Amino acid sequence: MKGLAESPLRNLAWVIGFVLAVVAASTTAYMHAGWSFGDAVYMVLLTVYTVGYGEVRPIDTPYLHGVTIATMILGCTGMILVTGALVQTLTVIQLKQLLGSNRMKSDIDKLKGHVIVCGFGRIGVMLAKDLVQGGSPFVILERSEKRFAEAQELGYLCLQGDATDEETLLAAGIMQARILATVLPDDAANVFITLSARSLNPALQIIARGEAPSTESKLIQAGADKVVLPTHIGAERIAEMILFPETARFIRGSERMQDFEKVLRDLGLSLEMAVVSNGSAAVGQTIEDIEKRGKGAFFVVQIDPNGGEAITRPDGSTKIGAGDGLVVVGRTGSELNAVFSAPAVKARAGRTTF
Repeated sequence: MKGLAESPLRNLAWVIGFVLAVVAASTTAYMHAGWSFGDAVYMVLLTVYTVGYGEVRPIDTPYLHGVTIATMILGCTGMILVTGALVQTLTVIQLKQLLGSNRMKSDIDKLKGHVIVCGFGRIGVMLAKDLVQGGSPFVILERSEKRFAEAQELGYLCLQGDATDEETLLAAGIMQARILATVLPDDAANVFITLSARSLNPALQIIARGEAPSTESKLIQAGADKVVLPTHIGAERIAEMILFPETARFIRGSERMQDFEKVLRDLGLSLEMAVVSNGSAAVGQTIEDIEKRGKGAFFVVQIDPNGGEAITRPDGSTKIGAGDGLVVVGRTGSELNAVFSAPAVKARAGRTTF
């Protein structure tokens, strides 16, 4: 289809170039006979477009007869070709849009257990890229025509529409979807999408983005299973780099570790950096104790003691102190805070608190 669309456009460019060349040559020929530039152009346009208002000057010499006849034949032929090429181009573009939309809808209707991504902004673009790398099928919902076109250019399955509209969600296959991720920069829109998606598919897992911290509780009440606060996560990453620069560089700085994290994600695991604060239930506990209480949800692979050197492969009897940094490998989506019964919950690993 792409080659089919390019051929009419190329033909149109060629015939327009041909007509312009005829106009330029005929104008020059009339001026060679002593006509002014204005009279020559006017005469050529009257002839090429077959308007026939009459000659601006007498055509009374064999030379002018020849120029006029050549202009009639070549100019009129060129305009016929331009009209045909223009109709062909518009027809192909419309067919491409129609067939592309039908094929897109057909591909979406075949999906089951897919991911619906609401919004193709900065986070949506990065999310789509990771989903492609992870081999997870997904559909993008985007209202902006420009961003929708960008998603199409990248070859993603996408629909242009408002994700707050239930009809748009149904068209994206929400009844067969496994996860919906609403990552719009508008908290109110994310809450509304969450409400609509939850009412349409109670079994759907919903991950929602929030800008303001106060929005988290609203999204949870609306039906979101998980809430991501990008600003909060960014602050956590910066804190890691300040408090434990070597460990943060180790787990996030190299391509090798990024590849390793991708392998972990494929296995349903994640690698996180947790900081234990005063009052956390983890203070004074041994590695063995908290891993047992976690019931296999996670395990600690490195300790970065406050003011000390990092301990790799820590012994199970090693105690955790306030201010320590822990490198934790756990199941993606596991609630690590459930391991601790103390109400003072301080240490954080990504969006998980314990």
